[in-house]
Amino acid sequence: MAKIQPFKAVRPTRDKVSLVAARSYQSYTQDQREARLNYNPFSFLHIVNPGYKYHKEISGKERYGLVRNRYLEFKEDGILVQDASPCFYIYRVVNREQQVFTGIVAAASTEDYKNNIIKKHEDTIEYREQIFKEYLKTAGFNAEPVLLTYPDSETIGNILASYTKTRAEFEFTTTYRDTHYLWLVENTDDIKAIQEEFTRMDAIYIADGHHRSASSFLLSVDAKNENSAHTGKESYNSFMSYLIPESELRIYEFNRLIKDLNGLSKEHFLLKLDQVFRIENRGNGLYKPSKKHHFSMYLDGEFYSLYLRKTDYEFTDSLSKLDTHILFITILKPILGITDLRNDSRIDYGYDKHNVIEMKNRIDSGEFAVGFGLVPVNVDEMKRIADEGLTMPPKSTYIEPKLRSGVTIYEF
Repeated sequence: MAKIQPFKAVRPTRDKVSLVAARSYQSYTQDQREARLNYNPFSFLHIVNPGYKYHKEISGKERYGLVRNRYLEFKEDGILVQDASPCFYIYRVVNREQQVFTGIVAAASTEDYKNNIIKKHEDTIEYREQIFKEYLKTAGFNAEPVLLTYPDSETIGNILASYTKTRAEFEFTTTYRDTHYLWLVENTDDIKAIQEEFTRMDAIYIADGHHRSASSFLLSVDAKNENSAHTGKESYNSFMSYLIPESELRIYEFNRLIKDLNGLSKEHFLLKLDQVFRIENRGNGLYKPSKKHHFSMYLDGEFYSLYLRKTDYEFTDSLSKLDTHILFITILKPILGITDLRNDSRIDYGYDKHNVIEMKNRIDSGEFAVGFGLVPVNVDEMKRIADEGLTMPPKSTYIEPKLRSGVTIYEF
């Protein structure tokens, strides 16, 4: 029984939302960040990069405090304003490929996270959880929702459709050519109907934002222990989420690039692969796999198809059937000596769309020796992994939509 709550979002004023909204800080190049910080005084990047005004890199707790100061300044200047009453927020993104994503921004329960009603499919790193928890505790807000997915619901779909036929509170197009829309759900009957539909769901799933949700849970534990008057209704008992139906989720693959062949010659490497895969040389034309348990490989100017020899491989659970896991235990670890997928400097990742070309270019340049392409994970695979209490290897999924930071802000 999933519990979601409306909340009083802090939002940019309508005339400034397109100027405030920003992609995640890490997604910009240094030149892009500097251009926005130099020429757009309203960008949310000024909040998350507070040292910019002092021309200084600031980190740790000092940065967290300055983030809060910049945030309060935006509120004091009337750039950000908090809604008077709790709402759900319908958020739609239409991307440059004309894919449409429509979901609900709401407060999800940290208790549901603890009790595995909000299910996970990816491991988190403890020190990153702690760092972001301290950031949230000091800054006092979160501006980037966790992406959750739920089974398609006719009831919720009808409510969303009725709102999206009306004029949006926000409508803006980014330089990335995505168009963003926001509607407020203030009607108590509609709020109740949405909540009741979610209580009928046994589980909802984290699609993107495992560290953010884990840190929010840790924050709630700390805050509860420090609050002698704790009631369970405090804002720290929830975290901002963007809930989207499973049918609208888009999952892309991360390709793997390896810097060397672990001391093997090309011929010896291919012979080792032949023990586990049926190999076919595809020449120099771009090649991508189209089926599960099939992989592409780019090596020494040529593409290869790798078909798993299933007679020599045992499927035992959902993880063993996952292509990112198969690649790890058949090639990356035993042949190429990659044991730590998160921290080994010999491996890098690139997500789909046009990544097969980038992978080829990076190998042709000599930066990497070999690259592997995979078929994307699907929603059912992701859910089975979560249901069985298993975790995917890192960089198994690149998931869309990606929302802009600063459009809705959740305060603790």
